[in-house]
Amino acid sequence: MQHYLQFNDLSAQDTLYILERAAIIKQKFKAYEKYRPLVDRTLAMIFEKASTRTRVSFEAGMYQMGGSVVHLTTGDSQLGRAEPIEDSAKVISRMVDLVMIRTYEQTKIEAFAAHSRVPVINGLTNEFHPCQILADIFTFMEHRGSIAGKTVAWVGDGNNMANTWLQAAALLGFHLRVSTPSGYEVNEKTAAAPADMGAGSYKTFANPMEACAGADLITTDVWTSMGFEAENETRRQAFAAWQVNRAMMAAAAPDALFMHCLPAHRGEEVEAEVIDGPQSVVWDEAENRMHVQKALMEYLLLGRVAA
Repeated sequence: MQHYLQFNDLSAQDTLYILERAAIIKQKFKAYEKYRPLVDRTLAMIFEKASTRTRVSFEAGMYQMGGSVVHLTTGDSQLGRAEPIEDSAKVISRMVDLVMIRTYEQTKIEAFAAHSRVPVINGLTNEFHPCQILADIFTFMEHRGSIAGKTVAWVGDGNNMANTWLQAAALLGFHLRVSTPSGYEVNEKTAAAPADMGAGSYKTFANPMEACAGADLITTDVWTSMGFEAENETRRQAFAAWQVNRAMMAAAAPDALFMHCLPAHRGEEVEAEVIDGPQSVVWDEAENRMHVQKALMEYLLLGRVAA
């Protein structure tokens, strides 16, 4: 049994296989070709953090694959409060085939997975967001081909997205540049990428313009992630020079793409002219969450399947 709690839980070969399957599954979807390999399978979705894209992409995707969905919120699940996480995992995993959890601490999802009889997927934690980066890389490949050897610039908070990009660079062999304000750096110990990143690389830049110079992809996130709302005004001041704007995009490669996991705050972390401009692929990126997650669920439940 395989869980997907961090991006590097799967090998590079298995990750690339899932991305290839996502392309096939998306093609079937666009051609209105019914594809239902998960008939009679049930996905439990547990949300301690609210979400639009995560719920819609997993729920619609599971239904499209022929399965069914049980949706649990904080009040429904009482994860780790009225009942120990370990007990919840033992009970829920006896009734469903797959569990997706969107919560706060990574330790919660790890504890659940340790006592689950079925695969567990990280829909987002404070530390990691592997499904989003899987979708981002798939989107890049759709538009520009292989990401191996390419340069990705992360501009903004050293958050769960940045941690996951670091893991992805180490696994798939691309170059990651990270620029954050002082005090908001990536926690390299949390990201746990190997010291030897193989064909990939990881560098930090105090100046975001330098991070963006010649980059093939520039990506960012909100300045204040869920759970840190009390820091909103402090962060707004600290991040003022880290808004992805037209100057940063002009410094990147001529065919550079812009991504944002959404929701976005135009005029804060990104200039409206960038996110709504011709280099932005944020809507493809959002849709692709569904397609890569369908491929991921197929892989976790069925293993590798014939094309």
